[in-house]
Amino acid sequence: MNRIHELFKQKNKNILSVFFTAGFPKLNDTKIIALALEKAGADMIEIGIPFSDPVADGPVIQQSNKTALDNGMNMKLLLQQVAEIRKTVKLPIILMGYLNPVIQYGIEKFCVEAKQAGVDGLILPDLPLREYETEYKSFFQINDLLNIFLISPTTSDQRINEIDKASNAFIYAVSASSTTGSKTDLSNEQENYLQKLKEMKLKSPFLVGFGISNSTTFSKVCQYGAGAIVGSAFINLLKKTSSMEEDIYRFVKEMVKRETGNSY
Repeated sequence: MNRIHELFKQKNKNILSVFFTAGFPKLNDTKIIALALEKAGADMIEIGIPFSDPVADGPVIQQSNKTALDNGMNMKLLLQQVAEIRKTVKLPIILMGYLNPVIQYGIEKFCVEAKQAGVDGLILPDLPLREYETEYKSFFQINDLLNIFLISPTTSDQRINEIDKASNAFIYAVSASSTTGSKTDLSNEQENYLQKLKEMKLKSPFLVGFGISNSTTFSKVCQYGAGAIVGSAFINLLKKTSSMEEDIYRFVKEMVKRETGNSY
């Protein structure tokens, strides 16, 4: 069974997925960060594929992309790093990025090598649903890679239902029609949107992303969905940390307010 399916079988509330960019802050930090996230109690790891033009991302993640590329990160090295991570880390691993680098690498080749490295799912926000279903779905399926679709407050109910029908993992519910990291709290409008999703009784669980920056926003969105995705707030931590493992441990525990147990 795919590790993402295993996670949602075991747990359907308060899931914490943490996003970070591969090769940031330093080229070989990817494995260190993944190991620390698992030890801290995160539920799922999203590793960003650095890209030169991450248009949906705010300045924090954009800068992490630039730093990673300047450090020498590329697709081949990223997949090698994931393979190293997978020797130890048991959490589901998702790669998230833009379609262009994947097409340049070769989608079929990418899917095969992602599977070999131990990747469980992919989030490619600019991969259209129809194009996925008609051209690429078979590559994903044969390699047991789950494709995660995004929806936003501007997505129509019809489109949400189409995405729900096509989903075989979870849906990434963007909390606002803005770039990542631009919101620090939920507005009434956002909460109404999440309440609508909850009431739609979708067959797929959804995780909420964009604007999840602390335990307050995390617990708030968990009232509606199965959990949340934290990105910019975590990247900010990585930017300024002087003790990475210790700070990651503290970040995760504070985010979900779980018992800390043994610390570093």
